[in-house]
Amino acid sequence: MRIVKVDVLPLVGATVDGGWPQGHQKKENLHTLLEVFTDEGITGVGSCFTSGTLVQGAIDLLWPLLENESAVEPERVTEKLRQASFWQGRGGSVEHAISGLDIALWDIFGKACNQPVSRLLGGNYRNRIKPYGSILFDEPDALRDRLLNVVGRGFKAIKMGWRPFGRRNRKFDELLIRTARETVGDGVELMVDAGGSEQFWPHGLNWARETAKMLADYDIVWFEEALPPDDIEGYIELTKQSPVPISTGEVLTRRQAFQPWLERRAVDIIQPDCTKNGGLSESRRIAWLAYDHNVVMVPHGWNTAVGLAADLQLSAAMPVARYVEYLTPCDYMDDLTVEPFILDAEGFLMIPDRPGLGIQLDHDKLKKYLP
Repeated sequence: MRIVKVDVLPLVGATVDGGWPQGHQKKENLHTLLEVFTDEGITGVGSCFTSGTLVQGAIDLLWPLLENESAVEPERVTEKLRQASFWQGRGGSVEHAISGLDIALWDIFGKACNQPVSRLLGGNYRNRIKPYGSILFDEPDALRDRLLNVVGRGFKAIKMGWRPFGRRNRKFDELLIRTARETVGDGVELMVDAGGSEQFWPHGLNWARETAKMLADYDIVWFEEALPPDDIEGYIELTKQSPVPISTGEVLTRRQAFQPWLERRAVDIIQPDCTKNGGLSESRRIAWLAYDHNVVMVPHGWNTAVGLAADLQLSAAMPVARYVEYLTPCDYMDDLTVEPFILDAEGFLMIPDRPGLGIQLDHDKLKKYLP
């Protein structure tokens, strides 16, 4: 089975606010789908966390290496692309595009074998997992309304992130956390993402350590991106000292970038994003390396339904997996597939057991989000 065509599908018109200080427009193109076609009629779909223009450029670059390649050998093919494009995109947008291709090739592989991707990744340790609704912080009254909305949709875990948390003063930060805990009660798990990957992040280890102490008082599950993403020494110290688990990793690409974070125990929780870090092939390697170093792996998933589907398949195949991220509300999560994701009464998602990723794109719905 050979690869004969790749369609690049940029998503616009419903992009969710990412919390960046330069503002937000729904027409921003931050996510791109890829559809890979084979000579036997089987297609696969992947998701890239980067703009359509950059993805198209990467596909143009990679196509001479990809055309007529095997469609059922995702690890070998994408490693070939990675090695051959080393000097033109090591860890950048080319790697993001390779990530989407890798996910799509696993989708094809599963369909060709009539098996879910999770089984091809090694086998199923679980058939459901808890998603956490991922939202931005806001002013206290607006935050309260947003949390009630997410709880009303059945989520039993919620992560709050980015501004205004960490951008004013400690008293205001605690007000936000106290508001959240009082709103959802003790029966809903809460996570906090400071958003330290924002440009010109102003805080260092002392702020992060003292903030972690405050978060512990409110039973926060983990403290994410408390420092800039390159401050590995700061993370090592913070992880040693923090009373709550520390997490990061969403901006890293390629398994090699994750190795020092795991080997040096810089985090309690590592958060690879398969739509940018190399796809399911790299994510599986990262997840097992994390397991071998007794670090929890929780996929980062501020992306699309295709990215979530990949995270679900990966999580099914890992012996220790506790959560997946679920960006909400988000049309790119909820309005792209024939069958939407549905939480059960306990706030869990069933992991699809159909062939491939277990989802089917609804191309009629997709048209609304294409330029």
